[in-house]
Amino acid sequence: MNLMSYRNGPVFKRLFRKAEPLLKEKREALGRKINLLEVCGTHTEAFSKTGVRDLLAPYINLVSGLGCPVSVTDQCDIDQMIAYTKCENVIVTTFANMMKVPGTHSNLYQQKLEGSDISIVQSPSQALEIAEENPDKRVVFLGIGFETTAPSIAQTMKKAKAQGTKNYFVYPANKLTPPAVSSLLMDKEHQLDGLVLPGHVSVIIGRHGWQRLERFRVPTVISGFEPIDLLSSVVLLLKEIDKSSHVIQNNYPRHVREFGNGQAKKLVEEVFEVHSPSWRGFGKLPDSGLTIHAEFEKFDVRKNIVTDKPMSRNVKDCRCGDIVKAKEVPFNCKLFAIACTPESPLGPCMVSSEGICSSYYQYEREYL
Repeated sequence: MNLMSYRNGPVFKRLFRKAEPLLKEKREALGRKINLLEVCGTHTEAFSKTGVRDLLAPYINLVSGLGCPVSVTDQCDIDQMIAYTKCENVIVTTFANMMKVPGTHSNLYQQKLEGSDISIVQSPSQALEIAEENPDKRVVFLGIGFETTAPSIAQTMKKAKAQGTKNYFVYPANKLTPPAVSSLLMDKEHQLDGLVLPGHVSVIIGRHGWQRLERFRVPTVISGFEPIDLLSSVVLLLKEIDKSSHVIQNNYPRHVREFGNGQAKKLVEEVFEVHSPSWRGFGKLPDSGLTIHAEFEKFDVRKNIVTDKPMSRNVKDCRCGDIVKAKEVPFNCKLFAIACTPESPLGPCMVSSEGICSSYYQYEREYL
């Protein structure tokens, strides 16, 4: 099937008509709306912009959590990244969605206006190319992401080592999603009836990469991002609600395999090692991040370029930490859509198009 078949309007309508009795039945049986957690920021955006969230609203409460990697990056990491822009002979390279992430005192966009050498790249390989083209400069790539970006970042360090590049450095800030999802499921304040897991991450780690979640006995499905993907994934979850045990269901088989991308995982294991970083909202999570292996530490900017240690604090009244933990919705933040907008974000959840606040700002404000 091609991509457009998953956007077919008449097929979607038939699927919804068939699903509606099940939606009504499950809601009546629970005596409340069904709570489904969407882990991925791309899913938050997709549920909203396609109208599927509105269609399901009488029966289902779609709870947003985690969102995008930018949103869960700790404030101390953001401030440290900004600190590198103030070093001499340094070019900081980054994805575009990092430019307006607010640090304690500034952001990358403001630093660029003030004269810092900052380049926006489409991929880590472009950052390595910049290093090769500027041998008299130290080039720093800000390595923010989940499992999806880690292989390409690892590839640049492996290539840099092979060709003897000495002026390329990475700030390692990749996060691993299964430990964070486990943390959400262990939180007794949540009453979750099912989980929609991210398709992009699952391409790398496979269905098998989520198996630790099965011990929580909560219906769980890996989903794609098109309207028929979303609705069919919800139906699969509803059919599992009354069962006593659950396996991770793969509703994205056109891209996700049982064990994921073996080559990508091997590359990550070679260059990175697992550690326990701090997340925004979560604090320190055991075995939830990637740091650079000792064999590649000459590319670790933290060990090779010294900066003053920045003082960090979160913006007063910003609820981003609670939002990524699915404790709050953007509407309950005093800053949302007033002081904090995509044009002038005060919290990281408003920066990326896949940030939870950004998605709600773009698609859900009519309900304010």
